[in-house]
Amino acid sequence: MNNTTDALVEVVLPGKVEPEGLEVRHGAVPVAGPGQVVIRMEATGVSFAEQQMRRGRYYDQPAFPFVPGYDLVGTVQSTGTGVAPNLVGTRVAALVKVGGWASHVRVDAADVVPVPAGVGSAEAETVVVNGITAWQMLHRRARVRAGHTILVHGANGGVGTVLVQLAHAAGARVIGTASPRHHDALRAQGVEPIDYRTPDLAARVRELAPGGTLVSYGSASTRDDEGSKQLPVLKILGRVWTWNALPNGRHAYFFNVWAGRALNKNQFRARLRTDLAQVFAAVERGEVTPRIAARLPLARVSEALRLAESGTVAGKVVLTP
Repeated sequence: MNNTTDALVEVVLPGKVEPEGLEVRHGAVPVAGPGQVVIRMEATGVSFAEQQMRRGRYYDQPAFPFVPGYDLVGTVQSTGTGVAPNLVGTRVAALVKVGGWASHVRVDAADVVPVPAGVGSAEAETVVVNGITAWQMLHRRARVRAGHTILVHGANGGVGTVLVQLAHAAGARVIGTASPRHHDALRAQGVEPIDYRTPDLAARVRELAPGGTLVSYGSASTRDDEGSKQLPVLKILGRVWTWNALPNGRHAYFFNVWAGRALNKNQFRARLRTDLAQVFAAVERGEVTPRIAARLPLARVSEALRLAESGTVAGKVVLTP
């Protein structure tokens, strides 16, 4: 056990609000229960999930009000019973889905992954949910190998920038869609850029090869839609089923980083630990350079969310205490 008199600072999403409607609240630091740790946050981030959540559009978000924040990196400040006390002082990453936008976060000890000493907290944060998503799509779903060609939609985004680099490390050729203002930066990274608004984009993709694998991991185009938040996901699943039923040699998947957790929590945790360790190792080797679009303090979360939603930045917007 380790006690502290620090104060808790957290960002609360009270309902469907504009970014300026987020509330910063103060309270007591949570206490670690059995099998749990309390992490003192050093970096958390703004993901597409939070952009959907503030609109009430994320598939399985909790009821308002709640604390958003999909992932975080920080130092273990206290441990509960059943957890090795020497874990205190260890820098770790955690995938939490909600709750990360806080100065102190309580999680199950089994859900934390050590962060290598050579990787900074903000840098590590950019490759937690984004890195796991990119790694598992690339290696567990698409099974990309040297000589393959992949098309990355949103190649300048949080997931896209990691996906591009991991694909290059695997020896793949990368074509990326993005707005023209990002094309020079993509070329500098060895990416062949395409304007995502190109009318014949689908035809150009079909020219790459007669077969292929599609891995869909989001519904960004529906962010500002009204109505059911489940419908866009159900439509994607329907298309995936239809594409897989066609006798054209192509395969399609809908990827969700949380898939399988409810069925086998221990297997989910083992994969998370293994795959995130691989991503951190790629950062240490210089194969992946974390791309931080901006660093802002937690108190400026509204500004950070506005920036992330603007579509003008490359990489991830990171929040610090």
